[in-house]
Parts: sequence; structure tokens; C-alpha cells
Amino acid sequence: MEEHTQEKAYQMPLIGDDAPSFEAVTTQGKINFPKDYEGKWVILFSHPADFTPVCTTEFMTFAKMQEEFEALNTKLIGLSVDSLHSHIAWLRTIKEKIKFKDMENMDVTFPLIEDITMEVSKKFGMIQPNQSNTQAVRAVFVIDPKGKVRTILYYPLSTGRNFDELRRIIIALQKTDNEGVATPADWREGDDVIIPPASTSKLAERRIKSDDENMYCLDWFMCFKKE
Repeated sequence: MEEHTQEKAYQMPLIGDDAPSFEAVTTQGKINFPKDYEGKWVILFSHPADFTPVCTTEFMTFAKMQEEFEALNTKLIGLSVDSLHSHIAWLRTIKEKIKFKDMENMDVTFPLIEDITMEVSKKFGMIQPNQSNTQAVRAVFVIDPKGKVRTILYYPLSTGRNFDELRRIIIALQKTDNEGVATPADWREGDDVIIPPASTSKLAERRIKSDDENMYCLDWFMCFKKE
């Protein structure tokens, strides 16, 4: 009888979904996700390959900003389909040989997942055949302390990520979670925030006529809280 092998199919997680669980070997030892990261925000990101120029600039930038993310209760986890030995050799090269902009001697101390089997990559939809069957695209998943996917970003192989935006997203998500507000276009920390639209006509009218110095409305549905 002829045997058929069928590759396991995965549904890429969407915003609001539980992030897929996994165990993995990394440059910082084994991790069990999300169990090891309960109560933490996580930026899980993939890169196409070790010893590539764009990825090298990204890892140096993540290493430079790691303390900033730590201050936001945020952990970094990298991933590519390369071997652990390749990861270690590449990170040593970054530390010992590479200078980029104002960065040199950059020590990457956050975990980098070995994903030769592509098991984790496929769970998160990081392998996209029209780009490559053997390399992960530049995916970013922002995962909250409850293990929920809150933001998904995808970049093509040729385009490096905007790290100021990654930090801004974390700050904005934490702001909206803590205060029940929303952030307008191009919001930056310290800017005014949006109050959720009024749920009744009376509340809308009350907001428009309010003399609250900490709030102002552009129209009945569009009110801001001053920062």
C-alpha cells in the first residue's frame, strides 16, 4: 500500500488570538512559550538568515534598544531557520567585528530560536512560499502578558524594520490597555489621546458642553483627553 506523507497545516494566528505555544532551543537555553513569559509583553520576530546584512543591522539595533524594551516590561525573542551553531557564530561576529552607525561591540543577550524544522515559523506563518520556501520573512508579533496576539507586522526580505515604531506600538498598547483610550494617527508618548466615542446622545451632548479643562471635542464623536 502506497504511503503518503502530509505536511501539518497551520492557521496563522490573528490579532486577538492566543499566540501558538511552543518549546524551542535558543542561544539562551530552552524556552517554553508562553509559559516562561507570563506577565510580560513579548516581541517575537523572525529574520531570513544569519550572516546577512539587513538582519545584522536589525539585531544590533534590537541589542541597543533591549534595555528600553525591558523598561516597558517587554521581552525580545528572535527566530530564523538556521542552526544553533550558526546563530552563535553570527552573534559572535556581530560583537567582535561589526560596527554600524554608532553601534559596536553589541552583545545580543536575548534568545534567538533555532528553527531548522520550521515548526515555530510555520505556526506563526513566517514561511511565505512566494518569498522563500527556506527562509522566514521579517515578521513581528507583539504578544501581551496574557499571551494574546496584539499586533502583526510583516516586511519583505529586502526591507529592514522601523524600531522606533516597534517601541511606539508597545507604549501605545500599554496606554490604551491601562486607560481605556485610543491613540490617533502618528501618536507619540505625551500626545493627547482619544476618548472612546459616546454611547448615547445624552453623553455626546454632555461632552460637547463640558467645561472639563482636560478634555476637548472636535465633534460629538471625536473627543480628546489632554496629556
